[in-house]
Amino acid sequence: MFYVRLLFILVVSYACYSFVVYTKGTAGTITPAAETQQVVSEGKQLYQQYNCTACHQIYGLGGYLGPELTTAYSDKNRGEAYMRAMLQAGGSRMPNFHFTSQQIDALIAYLKYVDTTATPIKD
Repeated sequence: MFYVRLLFILVVSYACYSFVVYTKGTAGTITPAAETQQVVSEGKQLYQQYNCTACHQIYGLGGYLGPELTTAYSDKNRGEAYMRAMLQAGGSRMPNFHFTSQQIDALIAYLKYVDTTATPIKD
């Protein structure tokens, strides 16, 4: 009798799980909303307009003068605050482009999106 109840609970649990997955889906958490997608697109355009790939790499493609930016957003040593400061004032090797706060937000949104789509390298 115990196994029949256990089997019943497992079947009902699986049915509920399947219902949630097929009705709500799982991809909604990965795809940015329409407004966010617009900001990410603006950030990508700025990244291309200012030729950031001349110095920085994304997904292993680009220059070697600046740091690799694919996972810079989630890097515990860099992160959003560090990137925001570099975009506002530049650095020893990075020029100050005099970005507006809206442009900085767009660039950071783009780099955050890139970070979420990165595949970690397994050692």
